Amino acid sequence: MSLMPEKPPLAILIAVTAVGPLTINIFLPSMPGLVADLDTTYAMVQLTLSLYLAGLAIAQLVYGPLSDRFGRRRPMLVGLGIFLVGSVVCATAPTIGVLIGGRVLQAVGGCAGVVLGRAMVRDMFDRERSASMIAYITMAMVVAPMLAPTIGGTLDEWVGWRYSFVFVLVFGALVMLGCLFVLAETHGPERRKAVAEAHISILGLLKIPAFYGYTLQLSFSSATFFAFLGGAPFVVVQLMGYPPSTFGYYFLFVSACYMIGNFTAARLSTRMGTDRMVLLGTGISVMAAWALGVFYLYDVWGPISLFGSMGIIALGNGVSIPNGIAGAISVDTRLAGAASGISGFTQMAFGAGSTMLVGSLLVDTAAPLVIIMTIGATISFAMHIFGVRLFSAIR
Repeated sequence: MSLMPEKPPLAILIAVTAVGPLTINIFLPSMPGLVADLDTTYAMVQLTLSLYLAGLAIAQLVYGPLSDRFGRRRPMLVGLGIFLVGSVVCATAPTIGVLIGGRVLQAVGGCAGVVLGRAMVRDMFDRERSASMIAYITMAMVVAPMLAPTIGGTLDEWVGWRYSFVFVLVFGALVMLGCLFVLAETHGPERRKAVAEAHISILGLLKIPAFYGYTLQLSFSSATFFAFLGGAPFVVVQLMGYPPSTFGYYFLFVSACYMIGNFTAARLSTRMGTDRMVLLGTGISVMAAWALGVFYLYDVWGPISLFGSMGIIALGNGVSIPNGIAGAISVDTRLAGAASGISGFTQMAFGAGSTMLVGSLLVDTAAPLVIIMTIGATISFAMHIFGVRLFSAIR
C-alpha cells in the first residue's frame, strides 16, 4: 500500500513553482559586479539572465507535451535533478562562459516546476477555481523571490556571489526530497490514454483565438517585468550610484505589490471571471507604465519613482497573470500540459528578448528601459482586448 497522498499538498506545488523565480531573482544584485570579478562585459553578464530565460522558455515546450502523455511526476523529478547539477556548475564557475552554461542547465531543470505546477492545478480544478488556486500559489511562492534579491545582495557583500548559488542548491535539494515523498501524480493513466487517442496536435492550440489572446497578453506582461529585471540593476547601481543591496531592498515593495495583486485575483476570480480580471489587471499596469514615462520625461527620477511605478505594474500583473494562465490552459482541458508549455514558452521567450534588448541599449541613460516597459504594458492590454473580441466574434 502506497503512503503517497492522493493529491499533491499545496505547499509542494508552491515550492516546485518557486524554484525558477527564486533562481532568477537571487542573482540580480550580483550582475553588475561580475564585470570586474570575471573580467568580462555587462553585455556578457546579461546573458546569464537572457539565456536563462531562453532555456526556461524552450524546455517548457518539452515538459508540457511529455507530461500530457507520461504524467506530471516523473518529468518533475528529472527536471529538479538537472537543476541541481546546474547549480553546482554555477557555484564553481571559473569563467563567464561556464557560468552561462550552468545558468542554462538551471533553467532547463527549474522550468519543470513552473509548467507542471500549473498543469497539476488545472488537473484538479475547473477554470475559475484554477485561476484562484494559481493566484494563491503565486502569492505564497512569491515570498521566496521577494526576499531573494535581498538575500543575494547581502550574500554578495558578505561572502561573494557564488554563495547565492549555494543557497539555491540547498533549496532545490530540499524541494526534490519533498517531491520524492509527497508529490502525487495528478494526470493518471486514464487521462493519458485520452490524450493519446485524441491525436490532437499541440499546434492546434495556436489556432484557437482565445489561446492566442491569453498567451500574447501573458507574454507582453512578462516582457514588461523582465525588462525591469534586466535593466533596473544597471540603472540603480551604475546610473544612480547605489550599492547592490539597495536594489534588493526596494524590490521588496515590487514583490509586495505583486502579492497584493495575487490576493485580489484569488479572492475575486471565481466571482468576476477570468476575462474581466485580465482586463482589470492589464489596465492597471498600462496606466502605471505610462506614469513611469511621464516621471522620466519630466525628470522626476529616482528609486522611488522607478520602483513605485514598477510596484503598480506588478500589482496589475498579479491580477492579470494568474487569470491569463488559467484561460490559456483551459481552452482544451485534454492538453493542459501542452497549453501550459506553449504559453510558458512565449512568456519566457518574450522575457528573454526584452532583457537582451534592454541590455544592449542601456549605456548612459535609462530611457531604453522606460520605453520598453511602456510598450510592453500597452501591447499586453491591447492584445487581451483583441484576443477576447476575436474569440467572441468567432464563437
